[in-house]
Order: sequence, then structure tokens, then C-alpha cells
Amino acid sequence: MHRPNLAKVVKHLQANQTTDNLRKITEQGAMKEQANILVVDDNKYNTRLLQSLLEGQGHQVVVANSGKQALLSATETPPDLILLDVVMPDMDGFATTRALRTLQITETVPIIMVTALNDTREKVKGFEAGADDFLSKPFNGIELLARVNSLLRIKRLHDELVEKNKLLERVLMRYVSEDVAREILNNPTENLQLGGQSCEVSVLFADIRGFTNFSERRHPAQVIELLIRIFSKLTPVVFDYRGTLDKYLGDALMAFYGAPVPSSDGPAQAVCSAWAMQKMFAQLKQENTIMEGLGLGVGICTGEAVVGNVGSERIMDYTVIGNTPNTARRLQENARAGQILIDEKTHTAIQGAFRTRKIDLMELKGYSQRIPIYEVLTDQEFAPEGERDRGNCIPTILKEYHGNDLQIRPLPPVRA
Repeated sequence: MHRPNLAKVVKHLQANQTTDNLRKITEQGAMKEQANILVVDDNKYNTRLLQSLLEGQGHQVVVANSGKQALLSATETPPDLILLDVVMPDMDGFATTRALRTLQITETVPIIMVTALNDTREKVKGFEAGADDFLSKPFNGIELLARVNSLLRIKRLHDELVEKNKLLERVLMRYVSEDVAREILNNPTENLQLGGQSCEVSVLFADIRGFTNFSERRHPAQVIELLIRIFSKLTPVVFDYRGTLDKYLGDALMAFYGAPVPSSDGPAQAVCSAWAMQKMFAQLKQENTIMEGLGLGVGICTGEAVVGNVGSERIMDYTVIGNTPNTARRLQENARAGQILIDEKTHTAIQGAFRTRKIDLMELKGYSQRIPIYEVLTDQEFAPEGERDRGNCIPTILKEYHGNDLQIRPLPPVRA
């Protein structure tokens, strides 16, 4: 069968277009970044024509002669846009589109179906398969390039949005665990506006004992270096147990559990974090002789509090406010090095999971009445004589998930 000369065909096509329109499209294409375009057609004449038009716009073109070859090519060289013929042997355009949409790498890539089929039902079938646009044969060169540029622009905007969301997620994950960050992004209008709501949370304060004296005897650079080293180990523990890092307060940190994602296991998550922090701090002391004389005091309180964004539209702080965090801080101030103090509500929630002892009523600064306080016992405090440092006295809830190794910290079960 006689095939017309390609150069003559292109020349004839250009001669029948408005010169100004062609110049505008060429200039627009030149201003945009080069795109990788996959052309899928079993007719070599069609692929050459499309390739010539697209490369004239500065795009990189990859050609596939079948649906199966298109899938392989898309995997090897991810395209920014796909031009796909409908009528092909073995695997038609509809089947190829459905297959492309199942691949993560091409699930959002624009697909233009190029077809001689003008039946509306065929177009609907293509859209249902996942196509973004249709172009009828014989196609108009200006229309083809305009549709390509339009979809590439949408693709670029989509990619920019995805990258911004990834950046926002990375920023959020500095303060909250991965699943909490995703929960915030799923409903940013509600979770990122000023104001707050009342909910039950467990608040944790952890403070380094002896750090003031340590700071007085060290160069500021040494002090900062040690703080970074300590917080680099303690902070991930908060996230491991689905907590939210509220803030650093000098040589202390504040975290809470049960918001923004509600959890009935907030008290257990907080105590698990505190116990793991004590274990981690003890390991750091063994590895760093400079930490001799330092210890970690932890306080935890569970109760109603207002959780939300406080500040201004420009700068806000996601925090927890109320009597619950105040009590947690007072408990931390009364905790000795290596001690975990909790309030009665937290104690009730974790009974049977940790070994505890009642300290009796304690008078906390700023409170008119004395309140019952409990201490969570560490492995060293309740281990039988002669069996210390063997790791066989880890609290029930931790041993169930960690065995005797706290390097791996799975989450406690979260009940609905």
C-alpha cells in the first residue's frame, strides 16, 4: 500500500492551519518544560506523524506498538502523558487504559484516546476505563497540541500539589506520628483552624533532672549537643505510641495522647512512652559518661482538656490547655530521677498492665487539696533479688509487644 511522503504530509498539514495559531502553540510549547509522552498505536504511519508533531514542541516521545508494550514502556520510562489508539489487536485501548490505571506510576497520568470511533457509547466506555480526553481521527494538529498542552498543565499542577502535600506531611511528622499527620491532612479545614475542642487526653511531661548543674559546668555548645542527643532518642518514642509532640521546654518535653486522633488507649500509650523513655535514658547514660548525675523525671495525667490551635492566623501552636496538662507538669516536678508519677485516672486505666504503687496523697503546688498519686515501677524497682538487669521483669503490656527488646516498639492495641 502506498504511503505518502511524511515531509509532504506535515507540510500539507501546516499549510492548512492558521499560521498565527501554529506560532502561538509553538511558542507556548517552547516556554513549558519538556514532557515525556508515550504514543501507543499499531499503525507506524500514525506514530510517526504524532512523533513529528510532538517532538516539534520539544517533547520526548516514546513509541509503543501494542497495549502490552505500552505497559512495559510506562514502567521503564514513566510518561507525563499518553496518546493511545483505541483499535489495536490483542489488547485494545480500553483494556490498556484499565491496566494503566492499576499501576501506581500511571494512575494519574493523563490519557488521550485517539480514535476513528465517533459513537458516544464508545467515548463513555473510554471515560469509564480511565481516559481523560478523546481526539477523533483524522485529527487537527492545532487541536491535538492544544489538548496535549492543556492536560500537561493540569498534570504539572497535580504534581506540584502532590509535592506540597508530601512536604506538609514531612513537616507535620516532626510533631506527630505518621498516621496522625495523615489524619490531619485528610481534614485540614477542621484540624488546622484556630480554636479547639474539649476531649479526653493523657498528657506527659518529661524533664531531665540535674541538667541545671550540668549546664553551669559545661560550654553552651556541649549543652546543646547533649540535648539534641537525648531528644533525638526520646522524641521518636512519642511517635511510636501515636502521641503528639506538643513542645520542648528547655530540658523538658511535653506530649499528649488521644488527639487529634481519638484513642481510648491514651493512658496506656502515655505510660508505655514514659517507660520506654526511662529505658532509653538509662541506655544513653551507659553509653555517655558525660551524663553521670543526670536522670529523667516523668509525670502523666489523664482527663478533659481543650486541644487545638492557639495563636494567630499567621503563627499558631497546636497544644493542650487546662487542668490536665497543669497536673501532669506538677507531677513531673515532683518525680525523682528515674521515676514515673501518674494520677488516679491514669492508674485506673492501666491497672493490670503495669506494676504500680500508691504514694498516698500528695500536695501539688497551686492545688487546694491533696490528690492521690501513683508511681509506675520500672524493671529495676520490682525485679526479684538477684534477677535484676535480666530483662524478665518488663511490664505486661510492654512484654506482650516487645519481648525483652525495647529497640522495636510496636503500638499498643488501639480500641475504637
